[in-house]
Amino acid sequence: MSSKSNDQGRAYEFVCLLTLEEEIKKLRPINIVKNSSYSAAERAWNTLSYEMQETYRASSYVAVAKVFELEPRIVENNNDVLELLIQTDAKGKKGDVRDILIIRHNIQWEIGLSLKHNHFAVKHSRLSKRLDFGKEWYGISCSQDYWNGVKPIFDYLIAEKSKHTKFNELTDKENDVYIPLLTAFINEINRQYEVHKDIPGKLVEYLLGKHDFYKIISIDRERTTQIQSYNLHGTLNQNSASEQASIQIPVASLPTRIVSLGFVPEKTNTVELYMDGGWQFSFRIHNAETYAAPTLKFDIQLVGMPTAIITINCLWK
Repeated sequence: MSSKSNDQGRAYEFVCLLTLEEEIKKLRPINIVKNSSYSAAERAWNTLSYEMQETYRASSYVAVAKVFELEPRIVENNNDVLELLIQTDAKGKKGDVRDILIIRHNIQWEIGLSLKHNHFAVKHSRLSKRLDFGKEWYGISCSQDYWNGVKPIFDYLIAEKSKHTKFNELTDKENDVYIPLLTAFINEINRQYEVHKDIPGKLVEYLLGKHDFYKIISIDRERTTQIQSYNLHGTLNQNSASEQASIQIPVASLPTRIVSLGFVPEKTNTVELYMDGGWQFSFRIHNAETYAAPTLKFDIQLVGMPTAIITINCLWK
């Protein structure tokens, strides 16, 4: 993700936090945790023009209004203090994709929001000479067959790096890098899945996070904010002591089977993973740096999901 995109994402986190505070404090006591992530988001917000800030505000207001309908425990008439905080980036690396947490300590309740500004990517994970993606993604170290398969690819990239070769100047990156690297990636997952049948569920938890959350995506050009419910463990959409949620969110099941994993037809840099229950992901690999280096980055997209994952489009006012 570029520095500009990263700053825009942080700014969107900040305005959503401000809007939550503005609306919640009309109903109940509230406290914002002003940690390092809050400060970084505030700095990003202050770099935006007034016009951009107004755009972000419009997006945040419709999102917050809809979240209130989904989560009556936020607006429950109660005097206990509700807490808001922006999580650190380190949480995401450990499988928690939630950017903002909404917490009520006295009833041991929290929900999380994952915020996206004009993009739908799930993850930007890497493959590299030393990175053990199997251990990181689903808790099983990559086999020696995988390391043997990728070694010539990364050795080649190291040699080209020493020549200061730009990645787009590689003579045949499709056959020298993309195809053999993705083939090793496909073979490794299929090989481990033959032995470890719980990999499908673990993959989804890695890609989407180990905690339930709402994904909120601002689509500025369409003046729409999209909300998706990832209620995989049944912790979202709980009724308050006095009120039921006006919109009912079902629980979505984790997958149990890999149906297929292979190259997208006529694509040398993209593979698709199909699993039962409607789960489908695409993995497009690309250079992470201008110059050749022994690391490449995935752009991972969720392209198919269970019908139990509800999508709500909120038009800006």
